[in-house]
Amino acid sequence: MNARIAPLPPASWPGDMYQALHALDPRKHGLPLRPPEDRPPTDGILGSFAHHPQLARSFFEFNGHVLFDTTLTPRQVEIIALRIAARRACAYLWDHHLFGARAAGLTDADTARIACGTEATFPDPLEGALVRAVDELVDDGVVTQPTWDTLSDALDRRQLLDVLFTAGCYETVSWFARSLGLDTQVPSEEASG
Repeated sequence: MNARIAPLPPASWPGDMYQALHALDPRKHGLPLRPPEDRPPTDGILGSFAHHPQLARSFFEFNGHVLFDTTLTPRQVEIIALRIAARRACAYLWDHHLFGARAAGLTDADTARIACGTEATFPDPLEGALVRAVDELVDDGVVTQPTWDTLSDALDRRQLLDVLFTAGCYETVSWFARSLGLDTQVPSEEASG
């Protein structure tokens, strides 16, 4: 599928788009700038946001919290992002968060479990509960009490809120990427498991 709204090339971005990107600069959050190293390009999604810099600024502030200021560990964030990617068959999200997952210590076996979802056995009950929580949010828009109980045994109130909003952030990214036709291939639970 061709992009429904063609991304703007960086040379055509309005100045306020560059200002909006500041929220996603890890240095703003006291972290080092990560080298691009073989990461997939982001020009498509950022170029699509460039059509609406005001929206980009607001969303990037939210996404910046999820990426850099969350109370969750990087591993927990990547589990949530990858599970949303698998459930929503969002190649863009999967490809980008696979790098973060590796940096956070997730192995190929871990990512395969995340792709398989609740059919897989998770050695860590909290990680299994994070995957179940994503599935429950995607399916019914609510975390069930048994899953909530497992999460709340290990996480404090701020972390519980960050779980919900991290899932919501990446759900929105998946809608954006897929609806605009920015995905090039779609991961499937069967292929990843």
